[in-house]
Amino acid sequence: MNQEPVKRRLSSEERQSEIIRVSIELAAEKGVDSVTTQDMADAMQLTQGSIFRHFATKDDIWIAVMEWIRDRLMKVVGKAAAEATDPLDAVERMFFAHIAFISKHPAIPRLLFSELLHKKNSKLRQLIEGIISGYEAKITGLLEEAKSQSLVSADLDSQSAAVLYIGMIQGLVMQSTIFGGKRALHQQAEKTFPIFLHGIKTRSRTD
Repeated sequence: MNQEPVKRRLSSEERQSEIIRVSIELAAEKGVDSVTTQDMADAMQLTQGSIFRHFATKDDIWIAVMEWIRDRLMKVVGKAAAEATDPLDAVERMFFAHIAFISKHPAIPRLLFSELLHKKNSKLRQLIEGIISGYEAKITGLLEEAKSQSLVSADLDSQSAAVLYIGMIQGLVMQSTIFGGKRALHQQAEKTFPIFLHGIKTRSRTD
């Protein structure tokens, strides 16, 4: 007689990871503001009480999501930078690694720049600010290294250029979301990044 396979019971850590994954997927589908813990439970075929056995509050879920984003994003862009030949190459590799990461997880910009998450919980706001400021500092440092190697203009304001770099990613994501298939994220990134490079690179005397 055929028997249905017994579903393996997930460990607490595995279940938390599943809740994080589902929360990110739901945020992509519905927007951060609309996702409820009941939505999460339904997506995993669990009771709402099961969700709260792993996270005390909904805010705790979003905090775990932000920590996941921070760890994964920093790992992705860090790996890209490690493969670079110079600081400017690192900035470029990080840019396209970030774009690829967002393409795989389109909810991430919504989460990072969600007004709801910024306002509702100070710990969440500090975590989000830490992710963005840490990333900005990394880009600033690389641009300072590039400046010391005469790869970018000597009078470049590295911190402002790093702000522009992050804003460029945010703007590309917003346009991709608004225009959908009319403006593919990676294709637009390939057109936009050379303009950024042109603006910061060292000029020859004939330029």
